[in-house]
Amino acid sequence: MFDSVGWPELLILVVVGLFVLGPERLPQAAAWLGRTVRQVKEYATGAREQIRSELGPEFDELRKPLEDLRGIRNFNPRTAVTKHLFDGENPLDGIFDDTATNGHRPEAPKPPAEQPRPLSPGERPPYDSDAT
Repeated sequence: MFDSVGWPELLILVVVGLFVLGPERLPQAAAWLGRTVRQVKEYATGAREQIRSELGPEFDELRKPLEDLRGIRNFNPRTAVTKHLFDGENPLDGIFDDTATNGHRPEAPKPPAEQPRPLSPGERPPYDSDAT
């Protein structure tokens, strides 16, 4: 629940709470917040258990698409193509291995760059009608 809230954010919230509530009411507010969060967690767990008991094995069928959606976060296109086309075996393993070159890929040779000649006074620059 608080995955995105780090220590600096919590410190800022405590300082703001200290200014808004004052030092007398801040401990009571923190205790109330802790009880409320714990109660909400218990309600969510109870609801999940109630749904699981009422649906039985169908609950697992409902959870499967949700787990698939969570798996999309770690989606690797290369692994997906390998899995579906080659039944998990990649015939290209070792061909494009970076360890043979110590992690460095050889660069393609660059063609020599043409040096443009300077324009004469009054000469119009070249115009490419396909590029515009």
